[in-house]
Amino acid sequence: MTASALDRGGSTPLWRQLQLELLRRLDDGEFADQFPGELTLAEEYGVSRHTVRQAVGRLRADGVVVAGRGRQPRVAPPPEIQQPIGALYSLFASVEAAGLPQRSVVRTLDLRADGVVAQRLDLEGSTPLVYLERLRLAGDEPLALDRVWLPADLTAPLLEADFTRTSLYRELAARTGVRIDQGHEEVHAVQPTPAEQARLHSPPGAAAFSIHRLSHACGRPVEWRHTLVRGDRFALTADFSAHTGYRLAQPGTSREPALS
Repeated sequence: MTASALDRGGSTPLWRQLQLELLRRLDDGEFADQFPGELTLAEEYGVSRHTVRQAVGRLRADGVVVAGRGRQPRVAPPPEIQQPIGALYSLFASVEAAGLPQRSVVRTLDLRADGVVAQRLDLEGSTPLVYLERLRLAGDEPLALDRVWLPADLTAPLLEADFTRTSLYRELAARTGVRIDQGHEEVHAVQPTPAEQARLHSPPGAAAFSIHRLSHACGRPVEWRHTLVRGDRFALTADFSAHTGYRLAQPGTSREPALS
């Protein structure tokens, strides 16, 4: 939309038209480096600075841009997803707790064998495994690449599930009766590969969290998972004191393990 394309005689106020146009340009990534000032926008669209203030003010009220008194507006960073260390947590629930809608792009859902993963699950190398690979989104932005392997003898009904807007653990419990009750995780800071960076829309040079999880149900290993999470959108948290050191969250106290 150019200045001449603004419908100055229509029923939609100019500030509203400008707001929608700026949202479109934000979605296209035009203002990744710097958000334009009032005077620049007024000249570009041939409107008054009052109209620009109304449009940008609504963007600010919606949390799209931020600006202090006397400072030029800038694009607001996406909300950070916080996760307590030691909790049987759900990425699904953590995203929603941050006030963001979540969905997944299912890249693969099939049956396969993997000798390395089978060994981690205390299975024979040729044991069939259910494999699920998803691109997890928080809002409209990628947050994580998630890959999961589960024993097919327990979890084959998951092959019929639609994981676009639901969680693995919810479907696991509903379709198989299996409920994760404990697990072990290792978290490392890594540099994503160029392909991973492109899929995650990570800023150049940004690190990521590489998380490996082995989960159990009633003493049996039932899940091996690798999740690569954008480091600029995810934080691990823990409480501590001088007397007890770090106080890790206990299962069920801060996150339900039924959603992931």
